[in-house]
Amino acid sequence: MTFKANKVLGGVGFGLLAVACFSMLDTTTKHISSSLSLLMALWFRYFFQALATTLVVLPTRGMRILQTHHPRFQILRGFLLFCSSLLAFFSLKYMPVAEFTSIVLMAPLVITLWASKSLGEKVSPLRWSLVIGGFIGTLVIIRPSSQHFDWTVILPVILVTTNSGFQVLTSKMARTEDPMTMHLYTGWIGTGLATLALPFVWEMPQDWTLWAQLLIMGFLATVGHFFLILAYMRAPAATLTPYLYAQIGFALLGGWLVFNHVPDQWTLVGMGLVTLCGALGAWLTVREGRVTVQPAES
Repeated sequence: MTFKANKVLGGVGFGLLAVACFSMLDTTTKHISSSLSLLMALWFRYFFQALATTLVVLPTRGMRILQTHHPRFQILRGFLLFCSSLLAFFSLKYMPVAEFTSIVLMAPLVITLWASKSLGEKVSPLRWSLVIGGFIGTLVIIRPSSQHFDWTVILPVILVTTNSGFQVLTSKMARTEDPMTMHLYTGWIGTGLATLALPFVWEMPQDWTLWAQLLIMGFLATVGHFFLILAYMRAPAATLTPYLYAQIGFALLGGWLVFNHVPDQWTLVGMGLVTLCGALGAWLTVREGRVTVQPAES
């Protein structure tokens, strides 16, 4: 095996580790949501990630890492990710992890619609077929006419919109911005926004297991992002993108191990359809250079 092939294989490995971390993060978030304020958990997750990233990056890169060509876009990007994280935390409180992950991974298909409407890009019949297939899969998962449906399924649907905007902006900024600079700004902007709500939701965790889960959340978010950066440094985005959909498998495993939840037959069919259409649509999106697709994470 050549050096280049080994490097790409390493990138795929780091990508799989990243989505595994994000799935464990979502599972831990759902577990802690029954015992602690979600806004407080969100603040801790952002603060841990921002502080850890700063302590690792600043000594090696210096203050120049804070230089940015687009400070307003950095703020907007941080705000969009914070909104996505907030919606994710509340979605996970009410929804199983795997179903949540499947709906959120509709983002690349939404980007297709975004491009056709706002950017005037031509969308091929294959792409329209994938969008329709992914939308049908989502409807099968949430089943509006069944007892499975309630208002909470709207939350991840809104999240798909904010996450799509975040990914489009990330792709455009990546042409001129250092990935670690964007990572730093995103962490501290999210921390700042969460801090505004902290005085109203602060509560001291009484159980050491809650502190452990908060630390695990912060650690998984930080390490997951570092793995993702390492993955994109080693392998092309078009190669990595289909593997990111392994996150649904990790989410299924986490839901079964922690909550003893196994989706019913129709939900599995819907998740399979979303995975198939989403993975192929995401691969086409990246290959055509529209956006570098990111995995779903809270």
